Amino acid sequence: MGAMSGSYWKQVHSDGLAVPSDRPLDDLTAELTSMLGSPDPALRDGTAYPTLATWVDRGVYDDLLRGLGDGMAAGLQVGIGENGTDSVFRRSSSSLVLAECIHRDNGRPLLPGGTILDWGDRIATWLLREQDHRGFVPGKGWAHAIAHGADALGTLAESPHLSVPELTVLLDVVADRLLLPVERLWTSGEPDRLARATMKVLRRNQVPLTVLEPWIARIAATAGIRASYDDRDPFLLGGNAEAFLRALYLQLSLGPKPPAVRSDLLLVLVDALRRTNPDHLRPFE
Repeated sequence: MGAMSGSYWKQVHSDGLAVPSDRPLDDLTAELTSMLGSPDPALRDGTAYPTLATWVDRGVYDDLLRGLGDGMAAGLQVGIGENGTDSVFRRSSSSLVLAECIHRDNGRPLLPGGTILDWGDRIATWLLREQDHRGFVPGKGWAHAIAHGADALGTLAESPHLSVPELTVLLDVVADRLLLPVERLWTSGEPDRLARATMKVLRRNQVPLTVLEPWIARIAATAGIRASYDDRDPFLLGGNAEAFLRALYLQLSLGPKPPAVRSDLLLVLVDALRRTNPDHLRPFE
């Protein structure tokens, strides 16, 4: 583990992230994988993630992509159910690298569709079970599991291995995640990241409005609720869903590459926002 002191990897970085020839790739990968779980942001975000992401992008793992991705999928389960512990860093970082593996396959077919769909299943299962919703952790950097999980869903949405049924499941995962009970509302852009993942589904121009309308309605049904009986925070129940509807409206109306359903879906969203924000939209007295 001496190399994990960082000096070895500093040298790798100053060499433009060329793959070192003095050690087997397996050993380097194992070391980087364990660094993905480090509470030290310099090792995790500064070293392990950019190194693995760059190597995936450069094709270093093209013949080993399935093994690397399977290892990352296993990392999603490490400490699952814990909240407030350092295990979140391993789960959250693993989802980022797994998304890189999927992105690599999106650009050039390297893996059978079954592998990608299996990874998608494991990302969805993890994201819906993740209990640690912290964004930035002082002294340890970004945990951001919900945001990183959302990004992974967005990368999945761009996979040629997914068609209408799987894309519909992705939307259901987004809604399920928004409607699950939380201890505190998200404050680090998570609804925006889930909206961005949704936009990637919409840009495939495959999921019809007949699926999208009830999906919006389901989110809106919770978004308007103020749970006055909840002594922790009356906004807890509907707050994340409402933030998501606003974020989706913003991205759908102002974002690039508008999907084919844009104008119709905007009408559905405007209607949902009218119903969930009556106080803010009252006429002047």
